[in-house]
Amino acid sequence: MDETIERKNPSRETCEAAIVRILNAEVSQSGKNTHFKTAADFMKYFESLYPSSGALSKQVQRAVKSLDMPKDKDGYFIVNKTKAQYAKECEISSILHKENSYPLGTAKAELVFLKVAPKYSKYLASLLNETKSIRDKFITIIETSDGLLFITDNKERLTSSLDELINI
Repeated sequence: MDETIERKNPSRETCEAAIVRILNAEVSQSGKNTHFKTAADFMKYFESLYPSSGALSKQVQRAVKSLDMPKDKDGYFIVNKTKAQYAKECEISSILHKENSYPLGTAKAELVFLKVAPKYSKYLASLLNETKSIRDKFITIIETSDGLLFITDNKERLTSSLDELINI
């Protein structure tokens, strides 16, 4: 009794779910996708489950197209992001690289609050940012409703400089 089981091609939705599952597994194992650039790269998986055919290939191609996944700079699919999300991330990255930005841990960061009338906050923050003698004493200034909040890595040095300015 020689029975052959005829398996139909999967639906586009089934292909999409499998592709996302494959890519998520790849990312969880390797940290990023380093194998899948085109629909053809998924065919080994689908051909292991379904008879190889042009229709299967087209269905996988439709699924990849329907997922509309962005690709990284090396041409690999990025899973779980839209093209718009990836474009925004690329723009953020570009700005951060252009400005030589870097994360600064807050373990050593200290806060200093300077009470200032709200009508002077913006102007005073601008002046302090432009004053070389104090600019190197803080990381940033944040305007608040009642004054200025400084983030610094040396609270004593900043408060001493602010006291000097107050008492000129």
